[in-house]
Amino acid sequence: MSDDAARRKDAHLDLCLGAPVDSGVPTGLGSLSLEYDALPELDLDEVDLGTTVLGKRLHAPIVVGAMTGGTERGRLINERLARAAARVGVGMALGSQRPMIERAELVPTYALRDVAPELPLLIGNIGAVQLNYGVGAAELVRAIEAVGADAMAFHLNPLQEAIQPEGNTRFRGLAAKLGEVVRALPVPCLAKEVGAGISERTARKLAALPLAGIEVGGVGGTSWAMVESLRAPPASPRAEAGRRLAGFGIPTAESIEICRRAMGERLVVASGGMRTGMDVAVALACGADAAALARPLLEAAATSEDAVVHALETLIFELRVIMFCTGAANVAALRRVRVR
Repeated sequence: MSDDAARRKDAHLDLCLGAPVDSGVPTGLGSLSLEYDALPELDLDEVDLGTTVLGKRLHAPIVVGAMTGGTERGRLINERLARAAARVGVGMALGSQRPMIERAELVPTYALRDVAPELPLLIGNIGAVQLNYGVGAAELVRAIEAVGADAMAFHLNPLQEAIQPEGNTRFRGLAAKLGEVVRALPVPCLAKEVGAGISERTARKLAALPLAGIEVGGVGGTSWAMVESLRAPPASPRAEAGRRLAGFGIPTAESIEICRRAMGERLVVASGGMRTGMDVAVALACGADAAALARPLLEAAATSEDAVVHALETLIFELRVIMFCTGAANVAALRRVRVR
């Protein structure tokens, strides 16, 4: 990875932590609620949040969302997140592994099994478009083995790439190539958006591929079009387009329902503006199997590992209380609670 790429990675962290980079569009989850049950007929300590995601047992249906890697600062953030996730018993996704594929000396910024061997689920990550720029199955197998990943996510981000000054925008023929590579990998694979959502049209194309599931990455949280607009020259067309398109895409709640219909029994992970236990609970009741959160945990990780643990434990306790107050003894029962 070049010095310019390293600066880009750290600039992304700075902007996500300190700049107004929300999409400005609601996730759709906030307009929904769950039917409250004042006579739940179970005890609070009976509520079981445990769930299986990609064959790994988690203490709660939560994944630390993909964020960073490839720089010393990224390593520190990743290590705090991984140790916290291991302590709480939830999964974690890596930021794009493209830097470590290009430069082997950057592997330690992603090698989280070394610092958090008890992490129950680690998901690798690469931009799907990199398959059109020379990354193939052999490189991805090495990337998976180097970090001990349990699964691989291919992120789809045409809007971000189009606005990013250094963006890779050769998406032609990518679906067929993605299908070929997924078949060649030794772990289950996901496709994910990064904040513009999965539409009905996209979901149908992804459902035809041998994927284990989809992470929706819907509109409503961090807008990567907005992030990249802030990196572009202020008066440039690129910067203005990024601001105008910050909310372009499919809101999270709608994308969850679309992906559940398209994917049948395969995994659906809710992400995109997930902030609270109620967001997670509503997402699960709408059809998700688990939820991934990024920016709230990035903000905590900028402080300390303990701050991440506190954020996760608070989120999980809130989810437990919601399940208790809806009469849902487990995650499967929560999916049957009426959404209002």
